[in-house]
Amino acid sequence: MAFGEVTVIPVNGHGPEDVVVDDQGRIYTGVDDGRILRVAPDGKRIDVLGDTGGRPLGIEFYGDDLLICDAKAGLLTMPLGGGSVTTLATSAAGLDFVFCNNAAVAADGTVYFTDSSRRFGIEKWRDDLIEQTGGGRLLRRTPDGKIEQLADGFQFANGVALPPDESYVAVAETGAYRVSRIWLTGERAGDRDVLVEDLWGYPDNISTGSDGLIWITVASPKVPALSVIQKFPAPLRAAVRALPTSLQPSPLRECGVQGVSPEGKLVHELRGEIDGFHVLVGVRERAGKLYFGSLEDNAIAVTTV
Repeated sequence: MAFGEVTVIPVNGHGPEDVVVDDQGRIYTGVDDGRILRVAPDGKRIDVLGDTGGRPLGIEFYGDDLLICDAKAGLLTMPLGGGSVTTLATSAAGLDFVFCNNAAVAADGTVYFTDSSRRFGIEKWRDDLIEQTGGGRLLRRTPDGKIEQLADGFQFANGVALPPDESYVAVAETGAYRVSRIWLTGERAGDRDVLVEDLWGYPDNISTGSDGLIWITVASPKVPALSVIQKFPAPLRAAVRALPTSLQPSPLRECGVQGVSPEGKLVHELRGEIDGFHVLVGVRERAGKLYFGSLEDNAIAVTTV
């Protein structure tokens, strides 16, 4: 189904990658110069809440704070009303974070979050997709501050979401066109399987909506040239990575979102091009509205389900 009417709201910054929405309809996001913004529902007021000093990506409510996955600075918090940043973690399981990306917060305050790559940081995200390193990790931070690695080997571990019953944690694998899940409870605890596979493009952030569905972004359709390059011998892949970004495979204008049930059944899908908005990488559903973040535009967007 094509997108209906979409309202594009300019923000005073580039790349508002993820979004979260409070009960007043205010939208929180982070832009690529490190600032955390709060945008009024009509977009007419934008408050700067603080600055991570890095590159904020995933953003979540965390009690009276915002939880921020910063690709450069690690796992952070900041007061909801604005203020200074507190660092929760910059490493886990003996490895420094290379690309802290996205998170989900359980009812008891446990945080599940991803470190997308062992080799490539955010400036080189294309490189990880080219090399298919399989070095993405899923980590868990318990309320007492203990951090453990739950799973690894993901093809660019990206968005994270919990179903309403918190029986598993879902992880988007951008490089594998799928959303995997790691079971947390019951007889299957510790098992890993697939929630959604063979997506038509590259999944990015995911989130659980007020409707109980898991919403999945598709930032771009599959890029045929990338699929070819991934099969090149290592020296040729390295040569492609050395090219200017403008000459490397890049996202296309089409984008989309899917809303799936906790069992992985497709319930909603919106797909197409949005004027003034592309590389849709963040999604939140609240009371029948969808809020979108972008990796490449200076805007967020809002539409209805």
